[in-house]
Amino acid sequence: MPIPSRAALVDHLVRTRIAGDVATPRDNNLSHYRKLANGDRHYWLGLELGDRWTDEQDVLAVMAERCGVNDDPAHRAGQDTIDPELTVDALERMAARLRKAADGRERVLFATGHPGGLLDVHRRTADALRRAGCEIVRIPSGLIADEGLVVQFADVAMLERGATLWHTHSPAPMAAVLDAMAHLGRPLPDLVVADHGWAGCAGQRGVDAIGYADCNDPALFLGESEGTLQVTVPLDDHVTDPRSYDPMTEYLLHAAGLLEDDAPVREAEPAA
Repeated sequence: MPIPSRAALVDHLVRTRIAGDVATPRDNNLSHYRKLANGDRHYWLGLELGDRWTDEQDVLAVMAERCGVNDDPAHRAGQDTIDPELTVDALERMAARLRKAADGRERVLFATGHPGGLLDVHRRTADALRRAGCEIVRIPSGLIADEGLVVQFADVAMLERGATLWHTHSPAPMAAVLDAMAHLGRPLPDLVVADHGWAGCAGQRGVDAIGYADCNDPALFLGESEGTLQVTVPLDDHVTDPRSYDPMTEYLLHAAGLLEDDAPVREAEPAA
């Protein structure tokens, strides 16, 4: 696949609704911001936010700055947005951290609570880091969390229930992984690349964590603003066709210098 230029990637993100006018409605975003501010830990994604974010308007302000949602508190319904320029800015910050991992031959753990959308993004990133000399962390076997199994498929840790890979916001699966590694005397990862509670839990435990988050999942953006997470990339984390993330992944790996044979940067629009 040709590597998109920044302008071509921005256009692609908007056309596929990974960013721009995304599918998540405004009232859903504001409801999640309010629940986080009211102390509902489901929306904290494994972070310990204390009493620092009890005003939903403060949460909205961070989301406008770091994700690109509408900053008008009077806008209560209808469409909301993710700024594609902020998405690409964050991808470039993520690329810098991946490059550091490659240069240091770090131990990297990949995990996702969104296997239907982001599994292949994580898998391809893991492949690229392994080629660069990183150790892709294998999780201990037999772990149970949230009435499911913590499994690893295509180098990515996920939650499985009833032979189904599970969409989860919970930090419990990552806590199970990190606790088991510590119990076995294994070194913790140098870096976690994840989303949802997998990323939040790792960052809260003091592990370098970078990840992806939707505009209705404010906790990881708050974590980045406080320095608990190193990078949070704003995007719709489950668009209809997961292949739509391919140009984004190409851009990320190219920016990190992790593609084996970089194709010329393509100024034309990448395929949807």
